[in-house]
Amino acid sequence: MKPLGWWLRHLHELLESSMARVLEAESLTRRHWQVLNTIALGARTPEEVDAAMAPFVTAEGSMAPKVADLRTRGWVAEDGALTADGVAAHARVEARVQEFRAKSMAGIGDDDYRTTIRTLERCAANLA
Repeated sequence: MKPLGWWLRHLHELLESSMARVLEAESLTRRHWQVLNTIALGARTPEEVDAAMAPFVTAEGSMAPKVADLRTRGWVAEDGALTADGVAAHARVEARVQEFRAKSMAGIGDDDYRTTIRTLERCAANLA
C-alpha cells in the first residue's frame, strides 16, 4: 500500500490536470475560475477577492491580474459585479465544474467522504 503522501500528491496532480482540461474551453485557469466564482458570490473589489482567496494570495500574489483579465473579457463591470456575459460565463463554467466534481466523487458515499475529510483534518492538526 502506498503511503498517504503519495496518494495526496497523485490526487492533487490529477485534480489540477483534469480541472485544466475542464476550463480550457473558456481559456481559463483554475485561479480564473476561483476569482470568477468569488465575484459571483459577492466580492466586488480586488481587495475583497484577495481576502476571500487569502491562501492563494499568500502563495501566488494578488488576484488583481485575474480580475483585470475577467474585466477585459467583458465579464466583470467597473463596479466589480458580473456583467450579463459574466453571469452567463459563470453558469457555463459552473456546470462543467459540477460535472467534474461529480465525476471525481463517483462511487464515494457521503459517509466515506466525511470520514476522509475528518481523517485529513486530523492529519493536518497533528502536524500544525
